[in-house]
Amino acid sequence: MKNSEALSAFLALGQESRLNIFRLIVQRAAVGLTPGDIIEKLGIPNATLSFHLKELVNANLLLVERQSRNLIYRPNARLVEKLSDFLLENCCGGKPCPPCSIKSRRENKMKKYNILFICTHNSARSILGEALASTHPSGRFVGYSAGSTPGTSVNPLAKELVLKTGYDETKLHSKNWDTYGVPDAPKMDFIITVCDNAAGETCPHWPGQPATAHWGFPDPSQAQGSDEDKRKAFRDVMIGLRNRIDLLANLPLDRLDLMSTQAELRRLAKA
Repeated sequence: MKNSEALSAFLALGQESRLNIFRLIVQRAAVGLTPGDIIEKLGIPNATLSFHLKELVNANLLLVERQSRNLIYRPNARLVEKLSDFLLENCCGGKPCPPCSIKSRRENKMKKYNILFICTHNSARSILGEALASTHPSGRFVGYSAGSTPGTSVNPLAKELVLKTGYDETKLHSKNWDTYGVPDAPKMDFIITVCDNAAGETCPHWPGQPATAHWGFPDPSQAQGSDEDKRKAFRDVMIGLRNRIDLLANLPLDRLDLMSTQAELRRLAKA
C-alpha cells in the first residue's frame, strides 16, 4: 500500500462524525446501510451526512451501490485489510510482539473457504459470485468462477457492477471449468451452479470432497427493455447472490460435517 493511499484513508477518518459513520457501517457490513438508516442511528443532518459519505467514498473506505431507489453503503473490506497490514508491516522489525501475535492468531483461526461458481458461459452470474465471495466483509471466502463452454469476454454490465465492489479487474475473464478439475488446482470447499443449464451438465471430477448446490438465477444478459431495465436485472442477481453469501458466512462452517454443510448450502438456495 502506498503512503498516499493510507494518508487519504486516515485523513478521511480523522473527523469524529465520519469515524462514527464508518464504524456504524462496518457493524452492518453484511447488509449495508442507507443514508436514512445512518440518520436514524446517529442523528446527523442529511446535508452533513451527504458530505461525510462523499468524503469516505472518495477515500475508497466505502463502496456504494444503488438498489431500486436506495443507495446502499458498505465498507471496502479489501482496503481496511490493507490498512491493517500497512500498520503492522514492519512491527518490531519482524520480531514477535503482541500486535503481530494477535494478527497471526486471528489469521490462523479464520479458515478461508474456496467457492467455485459455475454457469455455462462464465460471463455474468458466476463472475458476480466470484467477486462477491472474494470481497465479502467477513473475509471468509475466496471466490472462483468457470463455465462449461466459456465465452470470450465478461459481460460489460457484470463488469460494471463487479468493479464497484473493489475486486481486482485483472481477474475478470471467462475460464473453462476443466481448469479446476485437475489435481494441482485450488481445492474447492463449495461448488455452486448459478444457471439451470450448468446444473444439468456432467461436471468434471473435483479434487477433494466439495459440498455442492444449485443457486439458480435468471440470465440477466437476456433481459429486455431499457438500459436501466437491463442493469436492474444484473443488480437483482447480485443482490440475491450477496444475500445467500451473507447467510453462508454466518454459518458455523468449522463445526459442520460434509453432509450438514451440503444440506445448509442447498437450503440457502431457497433464501
